[in-house]
Amino acid sequence: MKILLTGGAGFIGSHLAEALLKKGYRVVIVDNFNDYYSPRRKEENLNGIRDHRRLEVVRADIRDRERMEELFSRHRFPVVIHLAARAGVRPSLAQPLLYQDVNVGGTLVLLESARRAGTKTFFFASSSSVYGNCPRILLRENEPDLRPISPYGLTKLSGEHLCRIFHRQYGLRIVVFRFFTAYGPRQRPDMAIHAFIRLISEGREIPVFGDGTSRRDYTFIDDIVTGILLALDGEFDYEVFNLGGGHSITLFELINLLGDKLARTPTLKRLPFQPGDVMATRADVSKARKLLGYRPVTGLAQGIERFITWFREVEEEST
Repeated sequence: MKILLTGGAGFIGSHLAEALLKKGYRVVIVDNFNDYYSPRRKEENLNGIRDHRRLEVVRADIRDRERMEELFSRHRFPVVIHLAARAGVRPSLAQPLLYQDVNVGGTLVLLESARRAGTKTFFFASSSSVYGNCPRILLRENEPDLRPISPYGLTKLSGEHLCRIFHRQYGLRIVVFRFFTAYGPRQRPDMAIHAFIRLISEGREIPVFGDGTSRRDYTFIDDIVTGILLALDGEFDYEVFNLGGGHSITLFELINLLGDKLARTPTLKRLPFQPGDVMATRADVSKARKLLGYRPVTGLAQGIERFITWFREVEEEST
């Protein structure tokens, strides 16, 4: 089976592309290699699979309607896995129009191209950001009061609504994944674990926004990829799944854990709470466990050790 994978040169996308190829799928990656962070890093993400005989890499923007329609017409993809997006809560506050254009407009281009080409199944990468500051501790997919507090979160919720409309009106099978703070090798350099490990390693201050009690559910990349692959094995009309670790940790606890693993004492720089950041995320993964057989297996301490190993290898290669 041939799969269109958007954003396949990114952190999650490159890991997923490797896994799909190992399972025997044909994969067409669409990525525009933008400069949100170093395009060279995205090129390097594909080093292990670039010459694979069942892989095609298309350099294109998902907002390019003519290019997308030509691609769908030529390949007739039965499955689309749409990961491409402008990422990041804080940058979305500075560039809300860009986030709307890429994350909502680009998703609509893909959905319409899929509809026209007869695609059967469309996977959409959403985010825990859609929940906003939900008063409930465990975040469930059926939460009725979704109130994202950043333009990024709003664009992801808008993408979910577009997917729902295309399911109801055109019969497109939809699976929405709400990712909870994915981390691991190749993680974006602006994300907390990656950024903090670099700062601690270099003996520099870590910016701590707020009082350090905000909590996140960190999910190792292998568990994210496993959840997506499990959904490929099923047939769903319309479903939303949390993909998270199922546990949360405070910002201070995370920093202390990173310091322990690096055998260094972190230096903190206290700053005001950052607008757009939610106070806590923790995924209820019981639905994914029941319907997909999803069980995250990589604990945070183990995952950080694996990330540090990768980080040091990359640093050695660059020197």
